[in-house]
Amino acid sequence: MALENVWIRTLGDGLVRADQVVGIGSHRTPSLSGKPGRWLLTVALPVPTGNGPLHRTVVQTDQEVPSAPDRLARLLAQLAAVETAGVVTAIPCGPDRSDVRFEFSRFEAEVPAVMEAAAGVPDVVGAR
Repeated sequence: MALENVWIRTLGDGLVRADQVVGIGSHRTPSLSGKPGRWLLTVALPVPTGNGPLHRTVVQTDQEVPSAPDRLARLLAQLAAVETAGVVTAIPCGPDRSDVRFEFSRFEAEVPAVMEAAAGVPDVVGAR
């Protein structure tokens, strides 16, 4: 199976398709204006320009969560092994935002009402 129907919610850039992810990592942002640095869990996406991968932030935490990249990779591998569709969301948790929980929201299996309506409309291409 593949991950073309699984999406990862990013912190500020919407959704990215999980089958496009070429890397998962974390790093600390620098401290600025007296504010402490934050830890970012990112996914890397390929770009055609050759400037290296494009990184998208999945979650921001106050403390390092060293196991987060491995846990996200494990979840994606588990989802790739079954036919499914939905969105993975990373949620900071713990009393000091020192951990990350990953949730998978499966898409409904129902056919959307718009699709049902379109299915009953005859093809009128070429009609005047």
